[in-house]
Amino acid sequence: MASELSGDIKRVVREKYGKAALQAAESRAACCGGPQDNPCCDPISSSLYDPSDKNAVPEQAVLASLGCGNPTALAQLRPGEVVLDLGSGGGIDVLLSARRVAPGGKAYGLDMTDEMLTLARKNAADAGLDNVEFLKGEMENIPLPDESVDVIISNCVINLSVDKDRALAEAFRVLRPGGRFAVSDVVVRGAVPVSIRRNVELWAGCVAGALEEAEFKHKLTQAGFVNVSIEPTRVYEVEDARAFLLDAGLDVDALAPQIDGRFMAASVRGEKPLR
Repeated sequence: MASELSGDIKRVVREKYGKAALQAAESRAACCGGPQDNPCCDPISSSLYDPSDKNAVPEQAVLASLGCGNPTALAQLRPGEVVLDLGSGGGIDVLLSARRVAPGGKAYGLDMTDEMLTLARKNAADAGLDNVEFLKGEMENIPLPDESVDVIISNCVINLSVDKDRALAEAFRVLRPGGRFAVSDVVVRGAVPVSIRRNVELWAGCVAGALEEAEFKHKLTQAGFVNVSIEPTRVYEVEDARAFLLDAGLDVDALAPQIDGRFMAASVRGEKPLR
């Protein structure tokens, strides 16, 4: 059953994010049609970047942005660093990172969705950036050597992993000693009903797969990270999730007391120890 659910989750994630990429490529905002069109719809993905960031990248990169934070600001990137974005989507965070680590640095984007990779590579070309590379793969098997990057970022993607222990172990592996893990993600405080946890549509919508706060810290520590912290940036009320729940065929009013205020967007940090 677990393997079947895992396969279903990956399939739905690919389908939804592929559709969002095609919409963005046609210059239609990924949020325009509501939850059935957008894997991480408003309010989670709205108003995350200031105008200067948006103006620095192609419009299609902004339209394909489906995150819950701004990890490029969180990571405090410096010139000369190598950064890897897990689940890079249309490339907005990779492009912003590439500008911040220039000169001498490089930004990688990793994604498993062909449509997103095609869009991201076009956006990089349109932006005229030559210190960017997009890789096809999954965060549980990062196609980079050990200790090859300085910073790992991610924007509302760790929650999508079907094997978070493996994903975090891979992140730790590719980081250099002293490297930084700085991601934005949806995090849970308290228990979540089983009906939500097992709903693949909600998993693809960045809700069902979110880790509980203490569990996330434990998994990071278990992977080897130190100086682990989780800082809420926005706490979601039940009305924020109403569209998600209705679209998944769930009774919003019945679930409201069990989920209201339990989901939050958060900045998640950790460091790989120096030898």
